Amino acid sequence: MEVEYAVIGGSYAGMSAALQLARARRKVAVVDAGLRRNRFAAESHGFLAQDGRAPSQIAEEARHQLLKYPNVRWVAGQAQTARRLDEEHFEVQWGGQSLQARRLILATGVVDELPAVEGLAERWGRSVFHCPYCHGYELNGGAIGVLAASPLAQHHALMLPDWGTVTLFLNGTYTPDAEQLAALQRRGVQIEAVPVARLGGHADVVLADGRVRSMAGLFTQARTRMASTVAEQLGCAFEDGPTGPYIRTDGMQQTSVPGVFACGDAARAAGNVAISVGEGAMAGAAAHRSMMF
Repeated sequence: MEVEYAVIGGSYAGMSAALQLARARRKVAVVDAGLRRNRFAAESHGFLAQDGRAPSQIAEEARHQLLKYPNVRWVAGQAQTARRLDEEHFEVQWGGQSLQARRLILATGVVDELPAVEGLAERWGRSVFHCPYCHGYELNGGAIGVLAASPLAQHHALMLPDWGTVTLFLNGTYTPDAEQLAALQRRGVQIEAVPVARLGGHADVVLADGRVRSMAGLFTQARTRMASTVAEQLGCAFEDGPTGPYIRTDGMQQTSVPGVFACGDAARAAGNVAISVGEGAMAGAAAHRSMMF
């Protein structure tokens, strides 16, 4: 298969990029493994006109609209390799098949590496979260726990009092210094130093001494890693973010490799659906213009 543009990753950023190219009447292929980062969440919030909808519904409707354009091909599969063939062509391979494209857009996303706390993985995206803007409002001003997995818990703990009454569970991760303690006190954050044994119930924190602290919801700091190695294969430069590496891009979503653009969670330190859609639109338009000027 030969196309003008290949988008690797068909979640929100990738589909947004592909839509711009489809509407420019360009020949586009989207290669998607079907593993959206927010597939664990029941609802998506903060995306204008889609607030409170199931992430799967948003994605399915977007894909339906995208595939109305006859110049778009959807390829179900995990892109395994990507390489430059010459100055104007790249090759992408998956499952024994391949395509060639003149431009690549990487919307490959990231994988969350969760803290090793018993009961956390089962509650991820349901009662344990990472983004206050995405899930804080629905906790209705109730008791919110911050389960420390790194010193970034300090940032979470200082933000979250706007959404409820906050308890910071240090869990042996770090010890706040005097300045940090004073900041937490000013924000009314309670500190629990006893280690966490496990999570139970909806969002119950079972401590090592047997006490149970029931929360409306919990926030923690997952590490992130690239969901695909194709950016590394292509030689893209990376930045070190607070939770993990991400692909370096300029203001037009161009990577350090000519002809390769990137968007979505793989190309920023933190994000959400709305930001991913916006960056995808920018990447698609910039990739289109790159073959004109």
